[in-house]
Amino acid sequence: MPVELALQTPYLRLSARAWGPSDGIPVLALHGWLDNAASFDALAPLLPELRLVALDLPGHGYSDHRPPGIHYHFVDYVPDVIAAADALGWERFGLLGHSLGGGIASFAAATLPERITAVAMIEGLGPPTSNPADGPPNLRKAIEKMQRLPHATPPLYPNLEAAIQARCEASDLSWSAAAILVDRSIRKVGAGYGWRTDARLRFVSPSYLSEAQILAYMERIEAPALLIRGADGYLVKRPYMQQRYARIARLTVETLAGGHHPHLENPVSCAYFLRHFIIK
Repeated sequence: MPVELALQTPYLRLSARAWGPSDGIPVLALHGWLDNAASFDALAPLLPELRLVALDLPGHGYSDHRPPGIHYHFVDYVPDVIAAADALGWERFGLLGHSLGGGIASFAAATLPERITAVAMIEGLGPPTSNPADGPPNLRKAIEKMQRLPHATPPLYPNLEAAIQARCEASDLSWSAAAILVDRSIRKVGAGYGWRTDARLRFVSPSYLSEAQILAYMERIEAPALLIRGADGYLVKRPYMQQRYARIARLTVETLAGGHHPHLENPVSCAYFLRHFIIK
């Protein structure tokens, strides 16, 4: 059974759940956008050699939200991850990330290569980018959303089943996989249920990095890298990803049947690749 942790960083209190022996191979696991630490519930028990600590990223799960008026910029997750590793007392450690978490893991590995022993990414490599011409309207949308937030009415669901159904409809998740994530993302509100995730996570990003900037990060990843893609996932549909793959010196790419959440829907196959990559 996982152990719940509370990590106090200089910025925020981050929640996490840990699997494996305290002297196992240290790996910090980072979930995807609007997911939480339970994203690794199916995968972690299949990797008993690891001390796998899955974070609730800021604004997700049981972790603190960012202070009022602050946006969730992609690059700001990198210092959060390093602060979590510091709170665990880990000088050298591996990274495992899914989707948003895979993007964060790739940037952390590029920024502090001396601390990262290996980086494994599932359906995520670097952040999304956008047309530079969309920058001004995106910033305006983000500002307007922030201004309207105090008056917004968050969605409420009459029961857990309705929340799980909403999560299924918003993604390619099966009911059982969605239920795992919803259990840690929901809270009781009156007679119903509402999301505990920060509403600001749904805002359009006020700024995006250019593809040239992202490629510069890919070139600085020194640790052995593994990317696991779903055959029907997001990455195989984005041809520009080939450029990112080519910039990482020690990258192995594997493809599994399924969509964007193979670690939840196909954990045995994911564990096979991860064991041979991290544990060898």
